[in-house]
Amino acid sequence: MDNLPLLTVGVTLLTCVLAVVGVHVYSSGKAQRQLLVDRMSQTGQIEASTGRRRRFAALDRRLRRTSLGKRVERKIAATGLDLTPGEYVVYVVFGLLALYFVVGAIFAPFFGVLAALIGIWGGNAFLNWQRVKRTEAFIGQLPELTRVLANATHAGLAMRTALAMAAEELENPAGEELRRVADQLAVGHSLDDALGELADRLPSRELVVLVTTLVLSSRAGGQVVSSLRNLTETLEERKETRREVTTMLSQVKVTALAVPLLGLGFLLMINATAPGALDRMTGSAVGQTGTVVAFAMYAVGYLLIRRLSRVQV
Repeated sequence: MDNLPLLTVGVTLLTCVLAVVGVHVYSSGKAQRQLLVDRMSQTGQIEASTGRRRRFAALDRRLRRTSLGKRVERKIAATGLDLTPGEYVVYVVFGLLALYFVVGAIFAPFFGVLAALIGIWGGNAFLNWQRVKRTEAFIGQLPELTRVLANATHAGLAMRTALAMAAEELENPAGEELRRVADQLAVGHSLDDALGELADRLPSRELVVLVTTLVLSSRAGGQVVSSLRNLTETLEERKETRREVTTMLSQVKVTALAVPLLGLGFLLMINATAPGALDRMTGSAVGQTGTVVAFAMYAVGYLLIRRLSRVQV
C-alpha cells in the first residue's frame, strides 16, 4: 500500500500513452480510408462522397450482390440521383404501401392492389424519366461544350486537357459527366473507352455524333477545330428544332394524361353519388375482371397517344 501513489501515477501515464497511440492510429486509419475512397472515386469504382450519411447500409450491401441490385445501381448512376440501391428499394416499398392504403381508402381495396401494381412500374418509370431528363439537359449543353472544346483545341491544347477544362467550366450535368471522363483518362483509360461509357450512360444521337467526331479526330488527326465548330452550328439548329417540336406536341402530351385522369374522376363521381358502389362492383370476379380490362384499355390508349406523338428529331 506504500507504493499506491506511485502505482496510480504509472497507470495514469500508461493510460495517457495508450490514449495518444489510439488517437494517432484512428486518425491515420481515417486518413488512409479517405485516400482510398478518393482514389476509387476517380477510377469510377465508387461514387465520390457527398458527405450525406447513407441509410439502410446493411440492406444496400446485400442488394448490391444481386443482379437486381446491380441493374438498379446502373440506372441510378445514369440518373445522377444521390441515392443508393438500398435507399431506392426501401422508398419504393414505402411508396407502394402508401398507394395501397390511400387509394384503397378513397376508392376500394381492390383499387389499392391495382395502384400498388402500377406503382411497381412507376418506380422503374421514374428512373427512366430521370435518365431522359438528365440526357435532355446534357443535350442542351452540347453546343456550349463543343464551343469550349473547339476554342481549347484551337489554342493548341490536347483533347484530354480540353475535356478537363470543359468539366471545370460547364455546369451539371455536363460538368459532372466530363469530370468522370477526365478522371478515367487520368488513370489510364483510353479516349475511346471513356467517351464510349459516356455515350452509354446518356444515349442520344447528338452525343453519339460528338463522340464519333472526337474519336475519329484523335485516331486519324485532321481539322478537329473546324469539325467542332461545324458541329456547334448543327447542334444549335437541332436544339431550336427540338424546342419547337416540344412546344407543338405539348397539347398532345396533356391529352394523353387527361384521358386516364377523366376515368378516375368518373369513378370518384360514381362513388360519391352511390356510396359503396365501387366496393360492390369489385366484390365479384366479373367486376374485378371488368375493372382490370378498363384500366388496361386506358393504359393502351395512353401508350398509343404517346407513341403517335413521338417525333424523332
